[in-house]
Amino acid sequence: MARIMSKTSVRVLKLLAVLQSKADWSGGGLAERLEVDVRTLRRDMNRLRELGYEIESSSGVGGGYRLGAGSVLPPLRLDDEEAVTLSIALASLNASQPHLHEVALRVLVKLSQVLPARLRRRVSDVQAVTLSMGQGQHVKPTVLAELAAGCRDHERVAFGYADGKGATGQRDVEPLKLVHTGRTWYLVAWDPSRADWRTFRVDRIDTKQVVRRGPRFVPRRPPDDLEAYVKKSLAAAPYAYQVSVRLQVPLDEARRRVPSWLGSLEAEGAKHTRLTTGGPTLDAMAALLVHAGVAFDDVQPASLAAAIHEVGERLVRGAARAKGARR
Repeated sequence: MARIMSKTSVRVLKLLAVLQSKADWSGGGLAERLEVDVRTLRRDMNRLRELGYEIESSSGVGGGYRLGAGSVLPPLRLDDEEAVTLSIALASLNASQPHLHEVALRVLVKLSQVLPARLRRRVSDVQAVTLSMGQGQHVKPTVLAELAAGCRDHERVAFGYADGKGATGQRDVEPLKLVHTGRTWYLVAWDPSRADWRTFRVDRIDTKQVVRRGPRFVPRRPPDDLEAYVKKSLAAAPYAYQVSVRLQVPLDEARRRVPSWLGSLEAEGAKHTRLTTGGPTLDAMAALLVHAGVAFDDVQPASLAAAIHEVGERLVRGAARAKGARR
């Protein structure tokens, strides 16, 4: 009997893992994936419900199943790779997001208590040799979770939003992807009111208004080169200053040397690359060009050239004073 119960438990855990892998499953598809008959599948679904999982079912040919949000959080089944990745991510969040420190630490402690010894060693090895110095953008994890769920399940999301100029309003969009540049979270979504793709900074979403997941939609075809679209969109965002320069290196070399978050790169002939970006001040734009570490010309607008000249003079004066102090 214990042997039969063991096999049943393993099968139910496998069913849970499959349900968590995507939003909707047909009854026939699940039965085939698990290599069981429909009657066994129904019994295992009932066992999951008894454990506290909300299982939504639909009638029709073969029926359908979906793992819903229950009133309590039941146990999650993670494979080795998922458990290690989650632990490392929580440790990074604990170090780089001070406002989430307590929550991240609580979850990390709970997860560490149940990790097998072999996985605990893998996690501790990574954490022991990692130093985090980042100060990330302040976003609520609940907002990220809702946006991610909308992207995964093709459900519209609505939220209050403040653009770069401070104008506020409501957005009701079809989410496609969450993008993290290393500094900032963005949502790429289709905006029906503008009949176009848009990018939204997640930290500008009004957290007092809960992100609402609305009706499902048929996914649209994304831009052919989504990464290039996002970079260009971020470079053209409504910053106070829009600038561009011609880098004196070909596109392939520019991509290797210039950080992806800095701006949009486009080939300008065989030997040059056009960098387009934006920022709050011209001094900030000059600093970004110093950060790029690439020779450039054809600066636009002309006011940027003056700012670069002034910043350059400050650097030269500072270097001269430092040199004099060493003598």
